[in-house]
Amino acid sequence: MGKQQKPPSGRTNLASCIVATIFLIFIVIVVLIVFFTVFKPKEPKISVRAVQLPSFSVGNNSVNFTFSQYVTVRNPNKAVFSHYDSTIQLIYSGSQVGFMFIPAGKIDAGQTKYMEATFAVQSFPISSSSAASAAVVAPPALGGVYSGGFGIGGTNNGYRVGPTMEIESRMDMAGRIRVLHFFTHHVKAKSGCRVELAVSDGSVLGFRC
Repeated sequence: MGKQQKPPSGRTNLASCIVATIFLIFIVIVVLIVFFTVFKPKEPKISVRAVQLPSFSVGNNSVNFTFSQYVTVRNPNKAVFSHYDSTIQLIYSGSQVGFMFIPAGKIDAGQTKYMEATFAVQSFPISSSSAASAAVVAPPALGGVYSGGFGIGGTNNGYRVGPTMEIESRMDMAGRIRVLHFFTHHVKAKSGCRVELAVSDGSVLGFRC
């Protein structure tokens, strides 16, 4: 008769469990390394391309206009960026004078999206000295458009540039990045620009972001 085989000992089972545990730990470490290198969430990049005032009027020490801002938003992530709860607001002399919600949407991985925001700004008071001087500088005209840099003084469309006013544009984008369909990360992106306007006709002399 042949010898009967002995059942696996407890030591053999323990060794197998240790090997399996080490393998699982190794897999987890590899996944974490890949996640924090390739799939690490990054904030979207907002670039303001142009600012325009399609309409502009000043009188009785107050001003009102329509504001347009053109931007590109780049998603540098390896996953789709879904944005929501996004806004753009205008600040003058420390007070909010304009506000708009940005519709929710998605930007594919590694893609850049062109966005435009246009809204009317309610009439608000400006300094009396600027308003009075603006009336004698140049005849009214439609607001201009400017795409980059920061202008000062000089002339604009053949007219002498008189008093100026500065408004601040603030754009906030909030959203989420879902990596590998399991990990969800909330990210935010912000953009702030100071826009210099000619009080006489609303020409955009320049902006700085």
